Amino acid sequence: MTHRPALTPATITELLERTPRSSFVGGSFLGGTPSLEVIDPATGQALTQVVDADAAAIGMQALEAAHTAQEDWAATTPRERSEILRRAYELCHERADDLAALMTLEMGKPLAEAYGEVTYGAEFLRWFSEEAVRLPGRFRHAPAADHAIVTVARPVGPTLLITPWNFPLSMGTRKIAPALAAGCTVVLKPAQKTPLTSLALMAILAEAGVPDGVVNCVVTSDSKGLSSTLMADPRLRKVSFTGSTGVGRTLIAQSAEHVLKTSMELGGNAPFLVLPSADVDTAVEAAMLAKFRNNGEACTAANRFYVHSSVAEEFTAKLVERTEQLVLGPGAEAGTTLGPLIDEAGLEKVEELTADAVDRGARVLTGGTRGEGPGFFFPATVLTDVPREARIHREEIFGPLAPLTVLDDVEEMTAAANDTEFGLMAYVIAEDLREITAVTGRLESGMVAVNLGVASDPSAPFGGVKESGLGREGSHEGLAEFLETTYVRLPL
Repeated sequence: MTHRPALTPATITELLERTPRSSFVGGSFLGGTPSLEVIDPATGQALTQVVDADAAAIGMQALEAAHTAQEDWAATTPRERSEILRRAYELCHERADDLAALMTLEMGKPLAEAYGEVTYGAEFLRWFSEEAVRLPGRFRHAPAADHAIVTVARPVGPTLLITPWNFPLSMGTRKIAPALAAGCTVVLKPAQKTPLTSLALMAILAEAGVPDGVVNCVVTSDSKGLSSTLMADPRLRKVSFTGSTGVGRTLIAQSAEHVLKTSMELGGNAPFLVLPSADVDTAVEAAMLAKFRNNGEACTAANRFYVHSSVAEEFTAKLVERTEQLVLGPGAEAGTTLGPLIDEAGLEKVEELTADAVDRGARVLTGGTRGEGPGFFFPATVLTDVPREARIHREEIFGPLAPLTVLDDVEEMTAAANDTEFGLMAYVIAEDLREITAVTGRLESGMVAVNLGVASDPSAPFGGVKESGLGREGSHEGLAEFLETTYVRLPL
């Protein structure tokens, strides 16, 4: 078993003292006076402060650095880019203790899950280090002429990457790694709630050999100011965003001015279908991961549970039993399996969705009220008899709340699953292959997990349909998002 050092006040203080706390531009941390508080969700108190960069001034400085570095970085050999990414992968594992601790402290997830994210986030660096040397291209004879058709993949150019707070490391590596592999320079805008992990990642990338200006990171509370400033500049050629559908719509509209290439990983409302042939124990294991992993704060989290009446009683009883075994507490404490939510607003939303469902007739089987004391704690909660008209069926929960709706017909379950403007993730639990193929073939979702509670994999294309986004991250498709195709016609 791997030894993991305990997080004590002394080790936390020492970690925060050596963690950068200002924007990273042109190969250097800029320094300044810290004023932007990073809140510890377990206490509701300030963990530390970082420098709140001027969005316009520092943003333009970062874009200038990325633009200046673009030509030389694009000219590096794929092998060189590959080796740098591989070294960054190794450094992430060497610094796993620091990265995991920072994620737990600034985001709240249990420490064991934070270590899991280090493994997952680092894997994007390794995967795209391997993809970097496999850039696409073709040569073929023109069918009706004595000419050759040559297609060449080229980097799209400087990119703006905007990441959320719920996976502070992996959301950064999932965007940065393919950009660098393709030969693009980047400006990263991390969430202001969780900047420390991203700044630690900047130090790792610099140590791995990323040249000055190739990767830049702007920490600012003025997200709108940064994105609007950079997207109005024609030197920026791509924006990649993970976050809410509302913000995504705004960025897509802004991208039209200079016809920017866009990648949008937006909201989710994942259905979890327990079909008649389901093995109930498998369904419960998958549900625990799909719902409560990362405190329920994931765009892929199961949001709506549709359970067939033939298995509903057994599934409900076993899910409640397992849910009540979760240990709610600060993520840094040993034994914690469910941490706090990110902030008061997130906590209040889960409370509101619970109250709305209960007002409409739902019953609370376990949990249901916020924790006592400091911090943003909400217990793992299971509701049953949740009516279809409840807000919880239309809105993303982002918390440890499992709403169960029992239905009598598989067709009705599938229709209910598709009754949303979102289409990111779906879960199907069944043993009958015909039942599985019939349902998965009709689900309007970019990703479907069968008899599993987690589907994310750096080697698989991650993304949604409908209003859950545009484009894909991970796999070969993730690299293509940062490439343009040039067609060259040559005489033979």
